[in-house]
Amino acid sequence: MNLFYGRRRYIDMVPNALALVIDRLTVGYSGLPEPVLREVSLTLPPGVRAALVGPNGSGKSTLLKAVAGLLPPRAGTILIYGRPVGACHHRVAYLPQRGDVDWRFPVTVERMVLAGRYVHLGWLRRPGDDDRERVQTVLVKLGLEDLAGRQISQLSGGQQQRALLARALVQEADLLLLDEPLSAVDVASRRIIDEVLRELRDQGKSILMATHHLERIDEEFELAFALDDGALRQVARTLPALEGV
Repeated sequence: MNLFYGRRRYIDMVPNALALVIDRLTVGYSGLPEPVLREVSLTLPPGVRAALVGPNGSGKSTLLKAVAGLLPPRAGTILIYGRPVGACHHRVAYLPQRGDVDWRFPVTVERMVLAGRYVHLGWLRRPGDDDRERVQTVLVKLGLEDLAGRQISQLSGGQQQRALLARALVQEADLLLLDEPLSAVDVASRRIIDEVLRELRDQGKSILMATHHLERIDEEFELAFALDDGALRQVARTLPALEGV
C-alpha cells in the first residue's frame, strides 16, 4: 500500500536543483473547453519570495493548485527541487484562499494546525509530543497561542489567515504556495505574516504567493510574475545574483 501521506513517498531533492521549474504548463477544468493557463513557464530559485499578481480570474489560484498537485496539467511539466509533483508531498505546503475553507467545521485552532503534521505521520499514526511541541512553537510565532483552544469559527479574518499559515508552517516544507494570505487582514496580522515570511526566506525556503497588494512589492519580494488571461510574464527581478538563472 502506498498511502498519500506515507513515508515511502519521501524522495530526496535533486542536488542544486531550483525550487520550482514550470515549463509550458497548460491547465484547465473539466467542462471548460478553453484552458485557464496556457504554456506558462517560470523558474524559482531556493530562498526567494516571488509574488504572483494579476486580476481576478487570471489563473493565479489555478497555477498554485497545479503546483500543489490538486489539478492535473493538460500539457507541460512541473519540477519541485528537480522532482515531479507528488514525488514527496512533505516538501510543498499549500495555503488556500480563506474563502475556500469551511470555517464552520467544529475544530479548534490547535487541531487545525496539527493537521499540517499528517504529511509526516501518515493517516495511521497519531501525533506525538514532538508534533505538538512544533505546533505550539508555530502558534507562538504567529501570535495564536492564546487562541489554541478556540473554535475556528470564532476567529477574526486576520486570525483565520494566521491559522492557515500556521498549518502550512508546521509542515516544515521547503516550498510554500500561498493564495492571498494578506486578504482582509488587520495591520497587526499583516505585520506578523510579513515577519514570518521574511524569516522563511532567510532560512532558504522558497515562497510563491498570489497577492493583490502591490504597494510594497519591491520591498517584500525578490521576484514578481504577472498573470493575465492565462499567460504569464516576469515583471520584476530585483536580485542581481539571479541574473542568468
